[in-house]
Amino acid sequence: MTVRDTAPRSADVVVIGSGLVGACCADELSAVGLSVVVVDRGNLTAGTTASGEGNILVSDKPPGPELDLGRLSRRRWVELADDLDTDIEFDEKGGVVVAPDEASAVGLAELAARQRSVGIQAVEATGADLQELEPHITPDLTLGMHYPEDCQVQPILASAALLGRARSRGAAVLGQTVVTGIELDALQRVRAVTTTRGTIATPWIVNAAGPWSSEVAALAGLHLPIEPRRGHILVTEPRGRLIHHKVYDASYVGTLTADPGAAQVSAVIEGTASGTILLGSSREFVGWDRQVDGDLVRRIGARAVQLFPVLADVKVMRTYVGFRPWLPDHLPAIGEEPAVPGFIQATGHEGAGIGLAPGTGLVVRDLVTERTPEIDITAFRPDRPALLPTPELTHG
Repeated sequence: MTVRDTAPRSADVVVIGSGLVGACCADELSAVGLSVVVVDRGNLTAGTTASGEGNILVSDKPPGPELDLGRLSRRRWVELADDLDTDIEFDEKGGVVVAPDEASAVGLAELAARQRSVGIQAVEATGADLQELEPHITPDLTLGMHYPEDCQVQPILASAALLGRARSRGAAVLGQTVVTGIELDALQRVRAVTTTRGTIATPWIVNAAGPWSSEVAALAGLHLPIEPRRGHILVTEPRGRLIHHKVYDASYVGTLTADPGAAQVSAVIEGTASGTILLGSSREFVGWDRQVDGDLVRRIGARAVQLFPVLADVKVMRTYVGFRPWLPDHLPAIGEEPAVPGFIQATGHEGAGIGLAPGTGLVVRDLVTERTPEIDITAFRPDRPALLPTPELTHG
């Protein structure tokens, strides 16, 4: 990768953030011939993307705008896996959601029925069928649901490949570059981005800075109530293909929208191409505290062993934390800010950013090129009522 001392003097679009959302935006924008500059305050793809599991899910989304974006993104992921020169470890492995008790089984069955009504594949699996899908899973489960459309990708490899392709088309990709200001003209339209490597004249800014997006928005005088929501991931020693799908218990969906004041834990287990097993997950508001919480780690491990007793003797090699960009109504902000023409939000995907990134890139491309997006993005408007300032939004 070429390291530049200064930024280009101008660009059609400046993308702020080099994670997977920013990389997808840069790839799509450069593909239609626009000049693009990607800037990131840290090392490239080293933020939320670097601490993600790589999930591409339809199983955790009820019918609605996020599922529409998820389906658009999944279709694009399949295309990217074929088009990119790099192996991004894209795996159409499918997902298995399980219910350990009757109450969660009722909720899982209801969600699956709603998803089937809009064309999602959700296949009931109990007893022998569940054991065939996952031979090592505990037999003490009330209900399982198989989602063949769930996938996985290696997010760092994918981000690097997309940024590399954008660069091959002429894009500049600058790490260790802090955005220090956003210049607007007399009509409050975007005019330029000032950075620690110089000023870039541009009519378009894409804010893909993940949990740091509120700071970027504030430079343009905009309010965006993004907060960092911390999560833990445990990585085991390599043990081959013990786990064949992404497996999680039905409580995982509930943690997405549960009381933000308390730490949420659910069992999420999946294997990787290298043979390691990823164990999650947790969600909590602790500001930017990167310290690993031993109690949460033990709870995650215990929940995983309940689902897969074979994991009791598997060693955990490391544990790390990451920060998801949380918004109060649990939907991303994707769209041009009416108060600042030329400023596009592409952030707030929380834990779904890996899966939703390609669809977000397509939407951003359409907005910049004045096309009509393939899906209705009204629910993602950055000026929607749920994102207006209220004192109750602070948790960290």
